[in-house]
Amino acid sequence: MTCVKCQHSKVKKFGRYGKHRIQRYRCTSCRTTFSESDSKPLGNMRIEQDDAIRALQCLLEGCSVRSTERLTGLHRDTILSLLVLAGERSAQLLDARMRELTCKFIQCDEIWTFCFKKQRRVRKDDAAEVGDQWVFVAIDAETKLIPSFVVGKRSKGTTDILINDLAQRLTNRVQITTDGFRFYVSAIENSFGADIDFAQLVKLYGDYGQHDSEAKYSPSPIMETISKIRQGDPDPEHISTSYIERQNLTMRMAMRRFTRLTNAFSKKLGNLKAAVALHFAFYNYCRIHKSLRVTPAMQAGLTDHVWTLAELLRAA
Repeated sequence: MTCVKCQHSKVKKFGRYGKHRIQRYRCTSCRTTFSESDSKPLGNMRIEQDDAIRALQCLLEGCSVRSTERLTGLHRDTILSLLVLAGERSAQLLDARMRELTCKFIQCDEIWTFCFKKQRRVRKDDAAEVGDQWVFVAIDAETKLIPSFVVGKRSKGTTDILINDLAQRLTNRVQITTDGFRFYVSAIENSFGADIDFAQLVKLYGDYGQHDSEAKYSPSPIMETISKIRQGDPDPEHISTSYIERQNLTMRMAMRRFTRLTNAFSKKLGNLKAAVALHFAFYNYCRIHKSLRVTPAMQAGLTDHVWTLAELLRAA
Protein backbone atom coordinates (compact mmCIF):
# COMPACT_ATOMS: atom_id res chain seq x y z
CA MET A 1 0.00 0.00 0.00
CA THR A 2 1.41 3.41 -1.00
CA CYS A 3 0.22 6.94 -0.27
CA VAL A 4 -1.90 8.44 -3.04
CA LYS A 5 -0.32 11.86 -2.51
CA CYS A 6 3.42 11.43 -1.79
CA GLN A 7 3.78 7.76 -2.85
CA HIS A 8 5.37 6.95 0.50
CA SER A 9 5.30 3.20 1.23
CA LYS A 10 4.92 3.41 5.01
CA VAL A 11 1.26 3.75 5.93
CA LYS A 12 -0.83 2.52 8.83
CA LYS A 13 -4.44 1.49 9.22
CA PHE A 14 -6.75 4.28 10.31
CA GLY A 15 -10.12 2.67 10.97
CA ARG A 16 -12.99 1.73 8.67
CA TYR A 17 -16.02 3.56 7.32
CA GLY A 18 -19.25 2.99 5.41
CA LYS A 19 -21.73 0.14 5.26
CA HIS A 20 -19.20 -2.22 3.69
CA ARG A 21 -16.48 -1.33 6.24
CA ILE A 22 -13.92 -0.01 3.78
CA GLN A 23 -10.42 0.15 5.25
CA ARG A 24 -8.93 3.65 5.74
CA TYR A 25 -5.16 4.35 5.85
CA ARG A 26 -2.97 7.28 6.96
CA CYS A 27 0.45 8.07 5.54
CA THR A 28 3.16 8.32 8.20
CA SER A 29 5.03 10.91 6.13
CA CYS A 30 2.50 13.50 4.93
CA ARG A 31 -0.40 12.43 7.19
CA THR A 32 -2.78 12.08 4.23
CA THR A 33 -5.82 9.87 4.85
CA PHE A 34 -7.12 7.65 2.05
CA SER A 35 -9.09 4.43 1.53
CA GLU A 36 -7.87 1.13 0.14
CA SER A 37 -9.88 1.41 -3.06
CA ASP A 38 -12.01 4.02 -4.76
CA SER A 39 -13.19 1.70 -7.52
CA LYS A 40 -16.87 0.86 -7.95
CA PRO A 41 -17.30 -2.88 -8.56
CA LEU A 42 -20.79 -2.31 -9.97
CA GLY A 43 -20.07 0.81 -11.97
CA ASN A 44 -23.04 3.19 -11.98
CA MET A 45 -25.68 0.53 -11.35
CA ARG A 46 -28.12 1.57 -8.63
CA ILE A 47 -28.14 -1.69 -6.73
CA GLU A 48 -26.75 -2.81 -3.40
CA GLN A 49 -23.52 -4.76 -3.69
CA ASP A 50 -24.80 -7.59 -1.49
CA ASP A 51 -27.85 -8.05 -3.74
CA ALA A 52 -25.68 -8.00 -6.84
CA ILE A 53 -23.26 -10.57 -5.43
CA ARG A 54 -26.15 -12.84 -4.46
CA ALA A 55 -27.62 -12.61 -7.96
CA LEU A 56 -24.30 -13.43 -9.60
CA GLN A 57 -23.76 -16.35 -7.23
CA CYS A 58 -27.13 -17.75 -8.27
CA LEU A 59 -26.18 -17.52 -11.94
CA LEU A 60 -22.79 -19.13 -11.24
CA GLU A 61 -24.46 -22.07 -9.50
CA GLY A 62 -26.67 -22.92 -12.46
CA CYS A 63 -29.81 -20.92 -11.75
CA SER A 64 -31.71 -19.44 -14.66
CA VAL A 65 -32.35 -15.71 -14.98
CA ARG A 66 -35.99 -16.00 -13.96
CA SER A 67 -35.28 -18.27 -10.99
CA THR A 68 -32.60 -15.75 -9.91
CA GLU A 69 -35.27 -13.07 -10.23
CA ARG A 70 -37.54 -14.99 -7.86
CA LEU A 71 -34.74 -15.69 -5.37
CA THR A 72 -33.30 -12.18 -5.20
CA GLY A 73 -36.26 -9.93 -5.98
CA LEU A 74 -34.28 -8.14 -8.70
CA HIS A 75 -35.84 -7.59 -12.10
CA ARG A 76 -34.58 -9.88 -14.85
CA ASP A 77 -33.40 -6.92 -16.95
CA THR A 78 -31.30 -5.75 -14.01
CA ILE A 79 -29.86 -9.24 -13.62
CA LEU A 80 -28.91 -9.40 -17.30
CA SER A 81 -27.32 -5.93 -17.14
CA LEU A 82 -25.37 -7.07 -14.09
CA LEU A 83 -24.30 -10.23 -15.92
CA VAL A 84 -23.00 -8.24 -18.90
CA LEU A 85 -21.09 -5.85 -16.63
CA ALA A 86 -19.54 -8.69 -14.63
CA GLY A 87 -18.75 -10.62 -17.81
CA GLU A 88 -16.96 -7.68 -19.42
CA ARG A 89 -14.89 -7.08 -16.31
CA SER A 90 -14.09 -10.77 -16.01
CA ALA A 91 -12.91 -10.88 -19.62
CA GLN A 92 -10.63 -7.90 -18.99
CA LEU A 93 -9.26 -9.50 -15.84
CA LEU A 94 -8.48 -12.80 -17.55
CA ASP A 95 -6.90 -11.09 -20.54
CA ALA A 96 -4.61 -9.07 -18.28
CA ARG A 97 -3.61 -11.80 -15.80
CA MET A 98 -3.41 -14.93 -17.94
CA ARG A 99 0.12 -14.05 -19.09
CA GLU A 100 3.59 -15.59 -18.79
CA LEU A 101 2.12 -19.02 -17.99
CA THR A 102 4.29 -22.13 -17.65
CA CYS A 103 1.74 -24.82 -18.47
CA LYS A 104 3.17 -28.16 -19.62
CA PHE A 105 0.18 -30.18 -20.79
CA ILE A 106 -2.73 -28.44 -22.52
CA GLN A 107 -5.98 -30.06 -23.64
CA CYS A 108 -8.34 -28.33 -26.08
CA ASP A 109 -11.93 -29.06 -27.00
CA GLU A 110 -15.11 -27.31 -28.11
CA ILE A 111 -18.61 -27.49 -26.62
CA TRP A 112 -21.85 -26.81 -28.50
CA THR A 113 -24.65 -24.43 -27.68
CA PHE A 114 -26.90 -22.12 -29.68
CA CYS A 115 -28.09 -18.53 -29.67
CA PHE A 116 -31.74 -17.53 -30.16
CA LYS A 117 -32.57 -20.53 -32.38
CA LYS A 118 -31.01 -23.79 -33.49
CA GLN A 119 -29.16 -23.96 -36.76
CA ARG A 120 -31.89 -25.82 -38.63
CA ARG A 121 -34.28 -22.90 -37.92
CA VAL A 122 -31.91 -20.20 -39.19
CA ARG A 123 -33.06 -18.24 -42.23
CA LYS A 124 -30.97 -16.45 -44.82
CA ASP A 125 -31.85 -12.99 -43.49
CA ASP A 126 -31.02 -13.80 -39.83
CA ALA A 127 -28.05 -12.17 -38.13
CA ALA A 128 -24.70 -13.96 -38.12
CA GLU A 129 -24.82 -14.49 -34.36
CA VAL A 130 -28.03 -16.54 -34.60
CA GLY A 131 -27.77 -20.32 -34.62
CA ASP A 132 -25.11 -22.71 -33.43
CA GLN A 133 -22.32 -21.34 -31.27
CA TRP A 134 -19.28 -23.18 -29.96
CA VAL A 135 -17.08 -22.46 -26.96
CA PHE A 136 -13.46 -23.42 -27.66
CA VAL A 137 -11.63 -24.02 -24.37
CA ALA A 138 -8.04 -24.85 -23.37
CA ILE A 139 -7.21 -26.30 -19.94
CA ASP A 140 -3.95 -27.05 -18.16
CA ALA A 141 -4.05 -30.72 -17.16
CA GLU A 142 -1.89 -30.19 -14.05
CA THR A 143 -3.26 -26.99 -12.49
CA LYS A 144 -6.76 -27.23 -14.07
CA LEU A 145 -6.35 -23.57 -15.07
CA ILE A 146 -8.30 -22.21 -18.06
CA PRO A 147 -5.74 -19.96 -19.82
CA SER A 148 -7.77 -19.26 -22.95
CA PHE A 149 -11.24 -19.62 -24.46
CA VAL A 150 -13.25 -18.16 -27.33
CA VAL A 151 -16.92 -18.18 -28.37
CA GLY A 152 -17.78 -18.46 -32.05
CA LYS A 153 -18.67 -20.74 -34.91
CA ARG A 154 -17.02 -24.14 -35.26
CA SER A 155 -14.73 -22.95 -38.03
CA LYS A 156 -11.12 -22.41 -38.97
CA GLY A 157 -11.28 -18.76 -37.93
CA THR A 158 -12.41 -19.48 -34.37
CA THR A 159 -9.82 -22.26 -34.03
CA ASP A 160 -7.06 -19.91 -35.17
CA ILE A 161 -8.14 -17.28 -32.63
CA LEU A 162 -8.01 -19.77 -29.74
CA ILE A 163 -4.63 -21.27 -30.62
CA ASN A 164 -3.01 -17.92 -31.41
CA ASP A 165 -4.26 -16.46 -28.12
CA LEU A 166 -3.01 -19.53 -26.25
CA ALA A 167 0.43 -19.27 -27.84
CA GLN A 168 0.80 -15.66 -26.69
CA ARG A 169 0.08 -16.61 -23.07
CA LEU A 170 2.64 -19.44 -22.74
CA THR A 171 6.38 -19.04 -22.19
CA ASN A 172 7.69 -22.60 -22.52
CA ARG A 173 7.42 -25.63 -24.78
CA VAL A 174 4.08 -27.31 -24.22
CA GLN A 175 2.33 -30.55 -25.16
CA ILE A 176 -1.14 -30.08 -26.64
CA THR A 177 -3.83 -32.71 -27.11
CA THR A 178 -7.01 -32.00 -29.07
CA ASP A 179 -9.85 -34.00 -30.56
CA GLY A 180 -9.93 -34.89 -34.24
CA PHE A 181 -11.17 -31.48 -35.47
CA ARG A 182 -9.06 -30.92 -38.57
CA PHE A 183 -8.45 -27.17 -38.23
CA TYR A 184 -6.34 -27.64 -35.10
CA VAL A 185 -3.46 -28.97 -37.22
CA SER A 186 -2.89 -25.84 -39.29
CA ALA A 187 -3.70 -23.50 -36.40
CA ILE A 188 -1.08 -25.03 -34.09
CA GLU A 189 1.53 -25.13 -36.84
CA ASN A 190 1.00 -21.45 -37.66
CA SER A 191 0.97 -20.25 -34.04
CA PHE A 192 3.62 -22.45 -32.38
CA GLY A 193 5.84 -23.41 -35.30
CA ALA A 194 8.17 -26.32 -34.56
CA ASP A 195 8.39 -25.65 -30.81
CA ILE A 196 5.44 -27.88 -29.86
CA ASP A 197 4.48 -31.46 -29.04
CA PHE A 198 1.07 -32.04 -30.55
CA ALA A 199 -1.22 -35.06 -30.74
CA GLN A 200 -4.85 -35.63 -31.62
CA LEU A 201 -7.07 -38.17 -29.88
CA VAL A 202 -9.82 -39.49 -32.14
CA LYS A 203 -12.66 -41.37 -30.46
CA LEU A 204 -14.89 -43.82 -32.32
CA TYR A 205 -18.39 -44.24 -30.90
CA GLY A 206 -20.80 -47.16 -31.18
CA ASP A 207 -24.49 -47.42 -30.42
CA TYR A 208 -26.87 -49.51 -28.34
CA GLY A 209 -28.89 -50.66 -31.30
CA GLN A 210 -31.45 -47.89 -30.87
CA HIS A 211 -32.70 -46.34 -34.07
CA ASP A 212 -35.84 -44.55 -32.87
CA SER A 213 -36.48 -41.09 -31.41
CA GLU A 214 -35.25 -42.15 -27.97
CA ALA A 215 -31.75 -42.85 -29.24
CA LYS A 216 -30.69 -39.23 -28.67
CA TYR A 217 -31.17 -39.64 -24.89
CA SER A 218 -28.73 -42.56 -24.66
CA PRO A 219 -25.02 -41.67 -24.82
CA SER A 220 -23.06 -43.71 -27.34
CA PRO A 221 -20.28 -45.85 -25.86
CA ILE A 222 -16.66 -45.30 -26.92
CA MET A 223 -15.56 -48.31 -28.98
CA GLU A 224 -11.99 -47.26 -29.78
CA THR A 225 -9.53 -44.37 -29.36
CA ILE A 226 -6.86 -43.56 -31.92
CA SER A 227 -3.84 -41.39 -31.05
CA LYS A 228 -2.31 -39.45 -33.92
CA ILE A 229 1.08 -37.78 -33.45
CA ARG A 230 0.97 -34.56 -35.45
CA GLN A 231 4.14 -32.79 -34.36
CA GLY A 232 7.11 -33.19 -32.03
CA ASP A 233 7.44 -36.01 -29.50
CA PRO A 234 4.43 -35.93 -27.13
CA ASP A 235 4.42 -38.11 -24.01
CA PRO A 236 1.95 -40.99 -24.62
CA GLU A 237 0.83 -40.91 -20.98
CA HIS A 238 -0.41 -37.34 -21.38
CA ILE A 239 -2.21 -37.77 -24.70
CA SER A 240 -5.67 -37.34 -23.25
CA THR A 241 -8.74 -35.10 -23.38
CA SER A 242 -10.28 -36.32 -20.12
CA TYR A 243 -9.82 -33.06 -18.19
CA ILE A 244 -11.24 -30.81 -20.88
CA GLU A 245 -14.23 -33.12 -21.34
CA ARG A 246 -14.83 -32.97 -17.59
CA GLN A 247 -14.65 -29.20 -17.85
CA ASN A 248 -17.39 -29.37 -20.49
CA LEU A 249 -19.59 -31.07 -17.89
CA THR A 250 -18.74 -28.36 -15.37
CA MET A 251 -19.88 -25.73 -17.86
CA ARG A 252 -23.19 -27.47 -18.48
CA MET A 253 -23.80 -27.86 -14.74
CA ALA A 254 -22.74 -24.33 -13.73
CA MET A 255 -24.38 -22.31 -16.51
CA ARG A 256 -28.10 -22.80 -17.00
CA ARG A 257 -27.96 -21.55 -20.59
CA PHE A 258 -25.90 -24.65 -21.50
CA THR A 259 -28.54 -27.10 -20.26
CA ARG A 260 -29.96 -29.07 -23.18
CA LEU A 261 -33.63 -29.51 -24.09
CA THR A 262 -34.78 -26.49 -22.08
CA ASN A 263 -35.85 -22.93 -22.81
CA ALA A 264 -32.91 -21.45 -20.89
CA PHE A 265 -30.75 -20.98 -23.99
CA SER A 266 -29.09 -17.64 -24.80
CA LYS A 267 -31.14 -15.10 -26.71
CA LYS A 268 -28.21 -12.74 -27.32
CA LEU A 269 -24.61 -13.54 -28.17
CA GLY A 270 -23.36 -10.81 -25.84
CA ASN A 271 -25.10 -12.42 -22.87
CA LEU A 272 -23.59 -15.79 -23.79
CA LYS A 273 -20.07 -14.36 -23.97
CA ALA A 274 -20.56 -12.53 -20.67
CA ALA A 275 -21.77 -15.69 -18.91
CA VAL A 276 -18.82 -17.70 -20.22
CA ALA A 277 -16.25 -15.07 -19.19
CA LEU A 278 -17.75 -14.75 -15.70
CA HIS A 279 -17.79 -18.54 -15.32
CA PHE A 280 -14.11 -18.96 -16.19
CA ALA A 281 -12.98 -16.03 -14.03
CA PHE A 282 -14.93 -17.43 -11.08
CA TYR A 283 -13.63 -20.93 -11.82
CA ASN A 284 -9.99 -19.80 -11.97
CA TYR A 285 -9.91 -17.48 -8.95
CA CYS A 286 -12.88 -18.12 -6.65
CA ARG A 287 -13.92 -21.77 -6.84
CA ILE A 288 -11.87 -24.32 -4.90
CA HIS A 289 -11.13 -27.33 -7.07
CA LYS A 290 -12.06 -30.51 -5.24
CA SER A 291 -8.98 -32.51 -6.28
CA LEU A 292 -6.52 -29.62 -5.81
CA ARG A 293 -8.06 -28.25 -2.55
CA VAL A 294 -7.15 -24.77 -3.85
CA THR A 295 -8.27 -22.69 -6.80
CA PRO A 296 -6.61 -23.28 -10.20
CA ALA A 297 -5.08 -19.78 -10.03
CA MET A 298 -3.47 -20.60 -6.68
CA GLN A 299 -2.16 -23.90 -8.04
CA ALA A 300 -0.66 -22.04 -11.02
CA GLY A 301 0.97 -19.44 -8.76
CA LEU A 302 -1.12 -16.50 -10.03
CA THR A 303 -2.46 -15.63 -6.56
CA ASP A 304 -1.95 -16.67 -2.95
CA HIS A 305 -5.55 -16.78 -1.70
CA VAL A 306 -9.11 -17.63 -2.64
CA TRP A 307 -10.81 -14.59 -4.14
CA THR A 308 -14.29 -13.46 -3.23
CA LEU A 309 -16.71 -12.52 -5.97
CA ALA A 310 -16.58 -8.87 -4.89
CA GLU A 311 -12.79 -8.95 -5.10
CA LEU A 312 -13.02 -10.45 -8.55
CA LEU A 313 -15.24 -7.62 -9.79
CA ARG A 314 -13.09 -4.97 -8.15
CA ALA A 315 -9.81 -6.37 -9.50
CA ALA A 316 -10.79 -5.64 -13.10
